[in-house]
Amino acid sequence: QVQLVESGGGLVQSGGSLRLSCAVSGFIEDYYGIGWFRQAPGKEREGVSCYRNNDGTIYYGDSVKGRFTISRDKTKNMVYLQMMNPQPEDPAVYYCATCRVVGTKASNPYDYWGQGTQVTVSA
Repeated sequence: QVQLVESGGGLVQSGGSLRLSCAVSGFIEDYYGIGWFRQAPGKEREGVSCYRNNDGTIYYGDSVKGRFTISRDKTKNMVYLQMMNPQPEDPAVYYCATCRVVGTKASNPYDYWGQGTQVTVSA
């Protein structure tokens, strides 16, 4: 069983920065990725970033490339998402989750999810 607990969401000013944290516990298969998805009201859930555990390969969604950075601290069992220069399209509930990338798309076939943390961007 995998448990994922997010923290760090809240209000951030446009052009500012915010770091989301995810505490990971339980047994993580080497082939799992750990990453972030987000869902805004009325929109589909989308993959933001995915860190592949077995080789450190990193995926970013097109809308966040160059602005968001994912990192994994295995000694602390933590995953972070550093958000820089938030844009109007970034407000959403952000979920820490297991992930897999096929081609240019991230999904979560392993179906482990955190409870989500809200990110709001102010002008």
